[in-house]
Amino acid sequence: MDSLSQLTLGAAVTVAVMGKRVPVWQAALVGAIAGTLPDLDVFIDHGDAIRNMTLHRTESHALIFLTLIAPLLGWLVAGAMRSRTHWRGWTLAIWLALVTHPLLDLTTVYGTQLGLPLTDFPYAIGSMYIVDPLYTLPLLIALLIALWRRDAVGLRWNRMGLLVSTLYLGWSMVAQHIATQHIEQDLAQQAVQPEQVLVTPTAFNTLVWRTVIMTPDRYGEAYWSLLSPGRPLRISWHDRQPELFVPFKGQWHAERVAWFSHGFYAMQQQGERTLISDLRMGEEPNYTFTFNLGAPQSPEVAPQREPSLRPALGEAWRKLLERL
Repeated sequence: MDSLSQLTLGAAVTVAVMGKRVPVWQAALVGAIAGTLPDLDVFIDHGDAIRNMTLHRTESHALIFLTLIAPLLGWLVAGAMRSRTHWRGWTLAIWLALVTHPLLDLTTVYGTQLGLPLTDFPYAIGSMYIVDPLYTLPLLIALLIALWRRDAVGLRWNRMGLLVSTLYLGWSMVAQHIATQHIEQDLAQQAVQPEQVLVTPTAFNTLVWRTVIMTPDRYGEAYWSLLSPGRPLRISWHDRQPELFVPFKGQWHAERVAWFSHGFYAMQQQGERTLISDLRMGEEPNYTFTFNLGAPQSPEVAPQREPSLRPALGEAWRKLLERL
């Protein structure tokens, strides 16, 4: 999820755990920092764009490693805040602020390797868009009330914010399940037999859902709305060009994107350049992650990410209203 959501969640969780034992601002500050820490791995350059994408949300998001570091951070914070008697509370609060970060990321479609070192599988539920105001705003408003009031009523507001935001996460999974069922029924009615189907929310909401339908040679993109469940699914089909992947079979960068995207990828040829796109993020024709693999006879040693055009806020809002 976005940095503001992670920062706010970390702060709210820490305030809830520490309660009246320390000033609310102290708990919020420590929690905000702890909730942000796992994403500092974005500043690590692993040598090329594909490594940078697929090695984000790895060790820094692993539940075992975060659990091991929490007691040390709790002890350091207790000393810095001159509250050694509360080091157990700080440890629990910081642990929760740390582990809720990858658990929240888990709801997005990107992929979080939270099982390291036992498994490097990039887990992704895909029920939440990376930025969703309906998740963040209740949490943020409740936290600000707690910081303003600094009393039992404020702490109660903070707990309510956590409850509402968590219920919204649950709702997103229910909505995803409903959307998936309807989309699969529509595909059956259209006699489409996909290899894989991906269902994820569109920007800033859980009402309009984007689906990517994979077949051996083609991929389809369509949109389904909870507010218009009976509307026929209009699928836009595109050539996957799987033959372009064949010369790169066994090549680390191409195989890495295919693995990380769970098979939701497509190839393009632009002159001598062979491009591979992760179809899960973005929308046709502007995907968030497209990489230049180079030519089959001379693959890029360090593939670069292609520029991606993000729709303006007004354009995203217009598309949302159209698809409702």
